[in-house]
Amino acid sequence: MKQIIKYSFNLLIILTVFNGKAQYNTEFINYSSMGRGIALNVDYEAGSNAIKNDMMNKLIWGGYISTEMKDASDKKLKEKNNFGINLNYGTTAFIKGNNKFDFIVGFKNQEVLNASFNSDFYRLMFYGNKRFLGQTADISHISVNALRFQEVKFGAIIHHVDSVAKIGCSVSFLKGEQLFYFKTGANASLYTAADASSIQMNSNFNLAVSDTSNRNLFGFNGIGANVDIFFETPYKSKVGKKSVLLVNANNIGFIHWQNKSVQYSSDSVITFKGYQIENILDLKDSTLNKINQDTILQNLVNGRKENFNINIPTNLVLINKIYFGKMNFVVNTGFRYIFNANYKPYFFAEPEYQYKKFKFIGHFGYGGYARFNYGACINYTGKHLFFKLGSNSLQGFIVPKIAYGQGVFFSVAKRFK
Repeated sequence: MKQIIKYSFNLLIILTVFNGKAQYNTEFINYSSMGRGIALNVDYEAGSNAIKNDMMNKLIWGGYISTEMKDASDKKLKEKNNFGINLNYGTTAFIKGNNKFDFIVGFKNQEVLNASFNSDFYRLMFYGNKRFLGQTADISHISVNALRFQEVKFGAIIHHVDSVAKIGCSVSFLKGEQLFYFKTGANASLYTAADASSIQMNSNFNLAVSDTSNRNLFGFNGIGANVDIFFETPYKSKVGKKSVLLVNANNIGFIHWQNKSVQYSSDSVITFKGYQIENILDLKDSTLNKINQDTILQNLVNGRKENFNINIPTNLVLINKIYFGKMNFVVNTGFRYIFNANYKPYFFAEPEYQYKKFKFIGHFGYGGYARFNYGACINYTGKHLFFKLGSNSLQGFIVPKIAYGQGVFFSVAKRFK
């Protein structure tokens, strides 16, 4: 029973570590600063509106989670809570085409983990069901998504549309490596008898898992495609010397998971009796040995091997830039949303100051996976070198015991003429 109840959350944690202006997982926005060149990029962000950073670090990197940590996050739980991690790394090259457009080619590894959960689900995972004796724990509308895939990208950017605007588009071929998808329905619940003699589970859920025997960088468990679209144009504004609008949508696509993948589904009520079960997190081996797990799974789920399609998280970024003074001070305001990712709308502002070859950028935002974010970034654009280092969530490193969210992004590029 412990394995059944904890399966989704354990995989949520385990799959986490298979292991420009900011971290928006988009190469086209970098192009405005970098220009032509070949770059190495790393982009990591993690956050939750309920789980604090010191506890999140233990979940991601391993370690002992104290009762104090669990209690601190427990006090901040809302009716609906979210959790998310995005890790991307790879290399991208913008290569000269002619005077009006450049080509883009690249390779990237993307790892995505996100969840939406309520307070009962959190307490079951971290405290067990002992506090629910004689009560029903609500585990409805729980969503967990974990995905890892690699992509090879080809495209182009036209940098002189009507002499001022830019339009970019790329197509990527995707190799699906790992997938875990779990979602419960409206009436999923777990009841524990007052004397802990039985557990009744309303098992309304859907679960999809890629081939578990082929999990490595060379594992080819799915195939798919995505598209990135970019648009940048100046426009007339009564504020500032110049205004520019950027729109970028990337990861518009899907992965077709092959027929060794497995789907499970269940919409039934299962009752377990005959054993004294006070806490599902403390079941002993002797108790588990008495339970025929194969029989439980056969009664609980409808398991089948088949192929299916999954939409990957689509990232949308809108940025409005207003230039002031001698064009060396810029105020960026923007909006970000990630579809299919348990992500909340994210609004941000970024003051930017350029001094010779350096840009110093601040970041203030609210929404997404965390709550309030603040960060900083430094850019260097030389004749042959481009360098960027920053974070949109510095609070997670500065005050991890009270903050939500953390992240870092890094790019270094050899620039071409």
